Amino acid sequence: MGRLAREGYWTSVLLVLLGASSYGLMSPLIKHVYGFGYTFSQVVVHQLAAGTAMLWIVAAAAGKRRGASLRPRLSMGQWAGLALIGTAGLAMTTVLYNQALHGLKASFAIVLLFQFTWITIALDSIWSRRLPGWGRLGCVAVILAGTVLALGIGRASWPHAAAMPLLCGLGAAVTYSLYLAGTGRFRADLNPAAASAIMVTFGFILVLALFGRGAWAGDAEPRLVLWAVMLALLGQVIPTLLFTIGIPRIGSSLAALLGAMELPVAAAAAWLIGGETLSALQLGGIAAILAGIALAQKAPAKESPASLEE
Repeated sequence: MGRLAREGYWTSVLLVLLGASSYGLMSPLIKHVYGFGYTFSQVVVHQLAAGTAMLWIVAAAAGKRRGASLRPRLSMGQWAGLALIGTAGLAMTTVLYNQALHGLKASFAIVLLFQFTWITIALDSIWSRRLPGWGRLGCVAVILAGTVLALGIGRASWPHAAAMPLLCGLGAAVTYSLYLAGTGRFRADLNPAAASAIMVTFGFILVLALFGRGAWAGDAEPRLVLWAVMLALLGQVIPTLLFTIGIPRIGSSLAALLGAMELPVAAAAAWLIGGETLSALQLGGIAAILAGIALAQKAPAKESPASLEE
């Protein structure tokens, strides 16, 4: 039984790392799509619409294989929990982060989003009324030190960056923290694919209500749909599914540390796709972040997440 538990733990760690890596790839791609002249409203609505559709397809296939119904029996508290995670967490992170990318370099925007690492741990400490152990705090310190070095990625952008994109980037860090913390504390006898589909559906409804009027792209609609499918796959489908499976098994604090994988992936993608440069100092910061992730696996921290259904 101990061996099976260890295998499940490491599988969950791998799933969260893969989900974070997928999310990190999205930043330069969104900047690339904006380069075709698409507006913020067009991109965010199409992205959430494609993500919702794909997740329901996955949920239907998973339910058919297991003989489960797509009409889950959930309490009002559980529905409220899914709605909160989907709107305040998933949807608002997408909205705020896409808005930040409108005015910032992709590599700098991901550094702002990256502040979710310590925010999530702080939220978890508040909810559990327990401070994290010194080992985990040490991992946070290593990762934050790497972030300071990695700030050089967007250093040239800081003096010229407008206040609104900066605030949106930091706001995305807060909402992303709410998403990670909420996912780690939600408990329901529900297929992860169905839970992910429900969360993203609530988020899509909110985004459609806010930005639906400006979503139509006219003659450029077919190409936007193709881009939206790719963005949704990287930003909603893959990370949402993997996080929904992995985070409840390892806790939101460790998931936040593992989520630091987003920054190295985003920096590499910004270099490969967006042509942004990386200095030796910035590479050193990325290496420190990876070291912090590795150390996090050895830092003892027992969590007992509470259920959102209560």
